Amino acid sequence: MSSELAISVNNVSKAYTIWRDPAARLKHPLLNLAGELFPPLRKKIDTKLHGLCSEFYALRDISFEVKKGESVGIIGRNGSGKSTLLQIIAGTLQPTQGSVTVHGRVAALLELGSGFNPEFTGRENVYLNASILGLTREETDARFAKIEAFADIGDFINQPVKTYSSGMVVRLAFAVQSMVDPDILIIDEALNVGDYFFQQKCARRMRELREVGTTLLFVSHDMASVRDLCQKALYLKKGEAACWGESGEAISYYFNEKNHEPQNQCITSELLEEQKEISNRFINQNTLKEYLEQLRTTAIWSLAVTEIPQNQEGVILGVTIYNQEGIAGGKMKIGEKVKIKVTFLPLLNKKCHIVIEFKNRYDQLVNSSSTYLSTSQYIKTSSESITEIGFEFDFNIEAGEYSYQVILAEEDAIFNRFKRINQTPWIGPLKIDWDHETQKPPFLGMFGLPVKIDEIKMNHY
Repeated sequence: MSSELAISVNNVSKAYTIWRDPAARLKHPLLNLAGELFPPLRKKIDTKLHGLCSEFYALRDISFEVKKGESVGIIGRNGSGKSTLLQIIAGTLQPTQGSVTVHGRVAALLELGSGFNPEFTGRENVYLNASILGLTREETDARFAKIEAFADIGDFINQPVKTYSSGMVVRLAFAVQSMVDPDILIIDEALNVGDYFFQQKCARRMRELREVGTTLLFVSHDMASVRDLCQKALYLKKGEAACWGESGEAISYYFNEKNHEPQNQCITSELLEEQKEISNRFINQNTLKEYLEQLRTTAIWSLAVTEIPQNQEGVILGVTIYNQEGIAGGKMKIGEKVKIKVTFLPLLNKKCHIVIEFKNRYDQLVNSSSTYLSTSQYIKTSSESITEIGFEFDFNIEAGEYSYQVILAEEDAIFNRFKRINQTPWIGPLKIDWDHETQKPPFLGMFGLPVKIDEIKMNHY
């Protein structure tokens, strides 16, 4: 492996045997033995063997390389093979096919409590894990104070790990893995167990490690963190590599999952194949393709040309979100101005308006805004126009994760109601951050209500 590479994954596949029923596990070796003893019956026996089990591929033909000092995110829906891939890279799981080469000391936080002996104290587990990672007793002694301070679990450091809460376990585990100066740090979604403030603390530590040249492999469903921490990203879909490239491109592809089949490349102009002739009442197809290609460079969600219906009243083409600094998909904090740009194509002459709805992580609708509610006017467009609408929000809502949906709606005779013409899937998560440990928040609670402090008067008695 090149001296510049930290990780090389070559054609890795992982298959699991799925048994028809428990008895099939016993029948399989017995039938195999019968086939060896009686060769004339081999064909008939093989037919029976085939019905006893099947193969499930958690990963199929995955290849990529990570250079030293690079930070790489692994993204994908649940069950896409992310954790399986990390286990293979960390060496705790063997691939069915292919190979993985790793250069340097690897520290891996793969699942809650992995590598801890529940009967040992936290202190004893620190020394045990450090020795497994190749540190001497003296090296661990030199780092122990930092590990203890980072975990911040107080006197529990001298208590058995079996008495710890899940949050305390992940605190200690991350402290050990990140403070032993690893060449490669691998982190699965275990950090989601920790409290919000500790997650912020971990993010700061990962940035510090990245700045000193540590290679980072990071699995998360938090796209904002992946975009912020990672230079590149691998998007896995059903065990296959759907996209490998710059993190922004892979995230864009992730949000367009329904529009494409897995490809070993990111979205490029080659994926926008020549569409069959569009109805003459549509805008010029070349112009439309140019718009969509440009949208894909920044949009958090966008439509493929081939997905545009020909007999529908209107269609949303893309949604782009900008933080206060004007960075598409960048980090956002409480109280910042966030702009959401919606691009849509009205296929028929209609009075319409755009609605944006937000939900929190508990699937509760926290806000619904529209161009009509804001202006008391409908949008009048023509069928030959691509229309862009910009929404600017003051995000005075509590830190956390949100999803949002954009709706193209037609005017309705009933006040405060609308007829849906077209809508996006729920997009997200949109993460709103705040460092409560080091910064004074603009408000406390779920929302920041507009408030004006009146003159303070002191009456003396």
